[in-house]
Amino acid sequence: MPLHLIKLAVGCESVKDFESRVSARAKLAKAQGLPPRHIHVTRMTPKRDAELLDGGSIYWVIRGEIAAREKIVAIEPFRDGDGIARCRLIMQPKVIAVAPRPMRPFQGWRYLAATDVPPDLGSAAASIAAMPEPMRRELRDLGLL
Repeated sequence: MPLHLIKLAVGCESVKDFESRVSARAKLAKAQGLPPRHIHVTRMTPKRDAELLDGGSIYWVIRGEIAAREKIVAIEPFRDGDGIARCRLIMQPKVIAVAPRPMRPFQGWRYLAATDVPPDLGSAAASIAAMPEPMRRELRDLGLL
């Protein structure tokens, strides 16, 4: 059973905003002759990397909700220019919307068990994902979604 990570998407206002950031990073990598992928650098290296690479994803919290995910394809520990240990989390640059679920803020990343992940928003729920996020949040708060 794969293991997942959960991380705050700091500064993102919506899933569309997050998608545009991921797309811009993938285009920049491609322009530099690198594979088009989304890389997130973090200070701590996950110890359970084998489980994460066995189909795991990173779930992104956007404005207080778990709202999207990306599949993790590689984990690369390295040392930066100051000699500090860091880690590159490398994901496919495809953002998948998930059923929104409230999540309180936290620092860094956390492991997320496969039993705790929200389901993907498939084609049947595409209309929910296409709604403006403030409207979707209000409908959810009213118990209509």
